[in-house]
Amino acid sequence: MPHLFRSSITRNAGKLLSANVVAQAIGLLVYPVLTRMYAPEDFGLLNLFASLGGVLAIVASLDWFNAIVLPKTDDQARPVVHISLLSIAALTAVLLVSVPFAPYIAGIFNSPELATYYWLLPVYVCLMSLWSVLNYWYIRRKAYGRISGYQMSQSLFTAGCKTGFGAHGRLGGGLIYATILAPLCSLVISVSLSAKKHLSSLLTWDWSACRQAARTYSNFPKYSAPRSLLNNLSGNLPTLMLTPVFGLTELGYVGMAITLAFRPVQIIVQSIFQVLFQRTAQMVNDGKPITRFLVRFVAGAAVVIAPLFAGLYFILPWLTALLLGEEWRITGEYIRLLLPWIAVVVLATTINFVPDIFSRQRMMLWIEVAYLILRASALLIGVRLCSIVWAVRLFSYAGVIILSAELLWFILLARTYDQSLNHDQVE
Repeated sequence: MPHLFRSSITRNAGKLLSANVVAQAIGLLVYPVLTRMYAPEDFGLLNLFASLGGVLAIVASLDWFNAIVLPKTDDQARPVVHISLLSIAALTAVLLVSVPFAPYIAGIFNSPELATYYWLLPVYVCLMSLWSVLNYWYIRRKAYGRISGYQMSQSLFTAGCKTGFGAHGRLGGGLIYATILAPLCSLVISVSLSAKKHLSSLLTWDWSACRQAARTYSNFPKYSAPRSLLNNLSGNLPTLMLTPVFGLTELGYVGMAITLAFRPVQIIVQSIFQVLFQRTAQMVNDGKPITRFLVRFVAGAAVVIAPLFAGLYFILPWLTALLLGEEWRITGEYIRLLLPWIAVVVLATTINFVPDIFSRQRMMLWIEVAYLILRASALLIGVRLCSIVWAVRLFSYAGVIILSAELLWFILLARTYDQSLNHDQVE
């Protein structure tokens, strides 16, 4: 394991993590201010808006961007970028057409406040989708500094804008406006700094190459995109299913728990995932075994997070009350319920690119179907019991079951690949 931490994996992941740690620290420090400016229902409205946007962003890109890392040359990867951009433009146009129907859409979620800000949803979806494409192009180019710069600037802009809008009395909508402005500013800065070195080649379009790329990587819109959509949808089920029943205030507490517990972990996991994806894809292209590499990483991560999460369990209610105010103590209780799921997320999500490398997206799609059904059932039981606590607890258990099974399957896929290499060498 020590040699792994001295490798390029550590150096590249460190570039992504170092700035993110600072940005997340700033974000954590600003939440005690925000929770004293905004009401829980304001955070509930933001969670509903962001959940809808996250689901639609998957539809916009059709997961084409995940294929950007796979081709051997940049010339082969460039058409995949162009296909992704065309897909985003099409879905954004459809969302703009839906704006006049905002009151009806808001009524579905029993949240009339959503109608006021629905017109911003196409902008949010477009920005999130564009960054996904640019992010994977940066991964391919090993421009990890650009990824880190975007993530850090976005966190800083988000904290600054939310605080600024709150200070000027733009409550409720201020959280959503900040969620739009922050990625917009970060995206403009990133494109400006990278235009010449990393992005200029993308200006050359080859329509025949786009058609060929669409055929080569057709599994992504057929299987990977539905899988990602189901994954995102199931992750946002607490917001989408619990809001009409328990209201925006309770959703604000649950959403804050997910934000504080999951967002820092997600950024760390995504940073490691991006580096591991590029490295593992390169190893497969070079005909090298990958099982030992992946297993040693997962084992090392488990050794780190087990005692950390065990310690957090005992202090979370006290810590959230101290940071956010006594009103938010329940948020710490919700985070405790989510800890087992978050732990398995760290282990499984960092290597969930393995099916993409071996074109096993169809199986992943069926796993996501099972995941969605299990999570929806868990939340429905909580709703039937009229208990949001049980809904969150069962939601967490469902995640542990499915992600543990996924992790085992990823390792088995890698082992099967390694065995095929040994078989070829024997022959």
